[in-house]
Amino acid sequence: MKEVAVIGTVGIPACYGGFESLVEYLTKHSSVGTNYHVFCSSKSYPEKKETHNGATLSYLPLSANGIQSVPYDIVSLIRCLFLKPDVTLILGVSGCLFLPIYRLFSNSKVVTNIDGLEWRRDKWGRWAKRFLKFSESLAIKYSDVIIADNKAIGDYIVREYGADNEVIAYGGDHVIPMNPSKVEKSDFYLSLCRIEPENNVEMILESFSRSDKKLKFIGNWDRSDYGLRLKQQYSYFPNIEILDPIYDLSELYVLRESCIGYIHGHSAGGTNPSLVEAMHFGMCIYAFDCDFNRYSTENTALYFKSSESLLNILNSQGDGRFSSQVGQNMKSIAMSRYTWEVVSREYESTY
Repeated sequence: MKEVAVIGTVGIPACYGGFESLVEYLTKHSSVGTNYHVFCSSKSYPEKKETHNGATLSYLPLSANGIQSVPYDIVSLIRCLFLKPDVTLILGVSGCLFLPIYRLFSNSKVVTNIDGLEWRRDKWGRWAKRFLKFSESLAIKYSDVIIADNKAIGDYIVREYGADNEVIAYGGDHVIPMNPSKVEKSDFYLSLCRIEPENNVEMILESFSRSDKKLKFIGNWDRSDYGLRLKQQYSYFPNIEILDPIYDLSELYVLRESCIGYIHGHSAGGTNPSLVEAMHFGMCIYAFDCDFNRYSTENTALYFKSSESLLNILNSQGDGRFSSQVGQNMKSIAMSRYTWEVVSREYESTY
């Protein structure tokens, strides 16, 4: 029996976020020989369940995000010194500052998913980037197994640190209902992301503002000045519909199933959950041209580098037969690589 402590997420039941969804489905698909103990932020859970999906839950009075993520992860590791798990699964590098000390006093095997090169993200200032890069280096040095969610990140780990790693992505099959209802195809494109510059939101909006093609764009527009500006600027275009975050999977299912293509602007972060989820619908994927996205889609999606190139691709689809073939490729890749059953077995093999 393997006792696995999970550190670095808001917790489960998952509300939103890639790591939270990962833990939700790791616990849901766990084998008989694996027991999970998940640390959760009490600030995010008014109702504090003792167990979920068979996993034991512990709560800490700190936020799992922002500056508090550092003490949140460190306190979780300190608790693990008394818990004595067989495996400590660390998701993200925020608290890895404490990892050298943890290894001195713990016999637990440490498995760390370093996330999507967090220190490169535009939202962090200079000192935050330096701290995250330093934490990343400690994670690489003091972990038994490093997990990268994308081969481009795995290649970076080899180049930067000369360290071996396991590439394990995310599942996306949870977005397809057991008994899916019939949904009629519509004439709009769909985009879904956190509204941040690195997701090339403005590039996508600019492209559609110069087109008569319809776009529904879902995101947390009201959380930043950047989002508010774009919302105000592009809401006036009749073919662009700005939508607030949608968390209901049944509502998202209807939108994904009825759209004619998914626009994915992410330029950082490794394998993105919203991309692999979209791939399960067998729709045409239009992805920003970077190593992460090309690896995730095995170089068989349609790629853009600018608003002009995206516009050109959208206008050159003709009768849609080519985009239909792209969609079939996406579905095939998703079913072979991006199911939670596959991902869970891969994680358990590292334990």
